[in-house]
Amino acid sequence: MDWTSLYFKTTDLKVLILGTGEVATRRANRFLDKNSEVILIGNLISEELSDKGAILKDESDIDTLVKWSDLIIIATGNESLAKYVTKIAKDKLINRADCPDKGNLIVPTTFNIENIEISIFTNGKSPLMAKELRRKIQSIITAEDILEIEVQNFARELLKGKINNQKDRKKYLYSFFEDEKIASYIKNHDLNGAKEYLKTQVDNI
Repeated sequence: MDWTSLYFKTTDLKVLILGTGEVATRRANRFLDKNSEVILIGNLISEELSDKGAILKDESDIDTLVKWSDLIIIATGNESLAKYVTKIAKDKLINRADCPDKGNLIVPTTFNIENIEISIFTNGKSPLMAKELRRKIQSIITAEDILEIEVQNFARELLKGKINNQKDRKKYLYSFFEDEKIASYIKNHDLNGAKEYLKTQVDNI
């Protein structure tokens, strides 16, 4: 397996999508929602995509569009067009929805729980199991887990103003994670109480 997971900024990313079907539309929505510029090549796009800023083009200007793009997503049944674009793309990022191994970037199954984003990749072996794993993960993450993330983030920011050494900050973060009083605040969904308690604890360091 020669793939690894990465996150990169998508604001103003120029995304060219070959195709306007279900997969292409799903990819377009995803990148539009993340502030990318999106052009689709095909016959028709939904009003929703147009309202979000997606632009529809035909393949007559494909060479110019490939040069314009930062990321190319191939989600079309037009194999000759897919092969041509892959050939001329050179060092561009390419997601081959039709055949992932022919590209150099995967767009995995992704979902959000509050501010947590979770991606699942089965190396292309089973999209069905990716959905099943998503369901299982969603069922075990609790509201308290989300609050714990907020508490830890708040503690990190307080500690940065107090302690320069990252390893020392890490020790305190673990101690806060194990602190029974903080756990009680989280259990009662009292984020403000946890923050006030943390301020006192950090002030006393």
